[in-house]
Amino acid sequence: YQRRVHGRTFSKTFKTPTKAFEKERLDREMKLCGEYGLRCKREIWRVQLVLAKMRSTARQLLTLPESDMKRQIDGAALLRRAQRYGLLDESKMKLDYALSLTTPDFMERRLQTVVFKLGLAKSIHHARVLIRQRHIRVGRSIVTVPSFMVRKDSEKHVEFAPQSPFRGGRPGRVKRKKEAAQAKKAAGGGDDEDEDED
Repeated sequence: YQRRVHGRTFSKTFKTPTKAFEKERLDREMKLCGEYGLRCKREIWRVQLVLAKMRSTARQLLTLPESDMKRQIDGAALLRRAQRYGLLDESKMKLDYALSLTTPDFMERRLQTVVFKLGLAKSIHHARVLIRQRHIRVGRSIVTVPSFMVRKDSEKHVEFAPQSPFRGGRPGRVKRKKEAAQAKKAAGGGDDEDEDED
């Protein structure tokens, strides 16, 4: 499905389930939302659409003979992309393994999950807050999208941004307010002592 807005073509990024009230699916989605700290089920559906497209491509390529040029080129590109994002190991570089990929495999590569697994956040929900509040950077770029897919070689570059209070940057608004209040209280306390002495 594609729609055209102001001369640009946009395709749908997610696909809603055909059956709205399917208990098993609803329970499964709710569990994923809690486990990976997702905002809404649309984040799951978006991943499922990407996964469905990848599987569909892999299935089509598997119908072609191994000597076919299209299968060799497109298959290698698909597997290389999956390996780059840490979805497949080097020992599983076959189209059959691409068909066995699941939604949790993709969820594990989200920036939100990676930040939590690296111990930068206290919880999966805290990880989302840190990302949205510009505390996390990947390489030299600050990333504010929790669903950002982290490449395998970029994982070691996920860290706190230099200007973040968690890395010695300027303190946050609440801490600055508390420090100002303490300084004011200390200054006020000193004046009172001087008056008592007089």
